[in-house]
Amino acid sequence: MALYKTNLSPAKADIALLIFRIAIGCMMLVHGIPKLMTLFTADTIEFADPFGAGETASLTLAVFAEVVCSILLILGLATRLATIPLIITMCVAVFMVHPVDGWGRQELGSLYLAAYVLLLIAGPGKYALDYVFKKK
Repeated sequence: MALYKTNLSPAKADIALLIFRIAIGCMMLVHGIPKLMTLFTADTIEFADPFGAGETASLTLAVFAEVVCSILLILGLATRLATIPLIITMCVAVFMVHPVDGWGRQELGSLYLAAYVLLLIAGPGKYALDYVFKKK
């Protein structure tokens, strides 16, 4: 059984991973930064609390994933580790917060989830701080 081979060189794959990491990290920051502002400026916090830890705790965990871990992805620093909170956050969003809302509300979270799983498996590529620190 022959495997499909791609014409994508390792150098091009590394560039693709760089572009993908930066893009997905920046896109998630668009969701995380407003949550960060809410965390620090809102008098009362209204946020999903699927585990019963409290709305503030749930929002804090989401902010950590969506802001801190997204910045780590952009930098390519602790990339695989940074994807774990993001994967958990997207699983919570898709399967616990929006399960009855239909595909329209689940689609974006599912796309992010797939992106983070891809980065968990593929890693950050050569153009990442992970690669720089690994070489030393």
